[in-house]
Amino acid sequence: MNRFPVSVVAALLLVFTACKKAPSPASNGPAPTADPVTASEPLNPATLGDVTGTITFKGKAPEALTIDTSMDPACGSPGGSPKAEQYVVNNGKLANVFLYVKNGPVAAMSVGTATDTPAVLDQKGCVYVPHVIAIMRGGSVEFHNDDPTMHNIHTLDATVGNETVDISQGPHGAPQVRSFPQAENMIPVRCNNHPWMNAFINVSPTAFFAVSDPTGHFTLRGLPAGTYTIGAVHEKLGEQTMQITVNAKATATADFAFAAR
Repeated sequence: MNRFPVSVVAALLLVFTACKKAPSPASNGPAPTADPVTASEPLNPATLGDVTGTITFKGKAPEALTIDTSMDPACGSPGGSPKAEQYVVNNGKLANVFLYVKNGPVAAMSVGTATDTPAVLDQKGCVYVPHVIAIMRGGSVEFHNDDPTMHNIHTLDATVGNETVDISQGPHGAPQVRSFPQAENMIPVRCNNHPWMNAFINVSPTAFFAVSDPTGHFTLRGLPAGTYTIGAVHEKLGEQTMQITVNAKATATADFAFAAR
């Protein structure tokens, strides 16, 4: 039987040992995550359309309750005691409804990436301003504190991948920025120091989203032509959906109506 020379055996052992060395520190952490939305080819403006609509509230709107902020003298507001914003109804029109594309053509579901400019959620008079905000997934929120008192910003995320925010922010403290990589509707935001404070962050799965304004109006611009399912979400009244068709260089209408439960 032929045998390998000792020198050859030693060389093979050296190669085998090198192949089994421990991984470098860079490979010990989690794998890099891909962009939440893969950008497609630029869209042709000639093929795009818009969606616009108005959110109405049927029946008598619940009375907006006055918030007692007296537990913290620093929460005084020049405009007097603030009002709760669970239902903001003006002339039968409902504000603070999150509108987004729930389903649609591939071109719409994959186009674009989140903007580098974060949405701002401020704290003024111990109230979150605005009450409802929206960003695209992968985007971020910049939390401000305009008050002369300590706040705690605490999000109650439910979707895996969105890390819970729980940070304290000193009086007139430096802004704090946090990102939200996964789509999620109506993420509650609370302040552990002031239990009446509440707001909601919405993370859209696409670049097409809006929040209805004080007149109940919204617009989604620049959607590729096709058939869509549009979602409309209210913090207390839940979600409604509507299927619509968007034509090139045209505006489709999607009006929603909510009623107290």
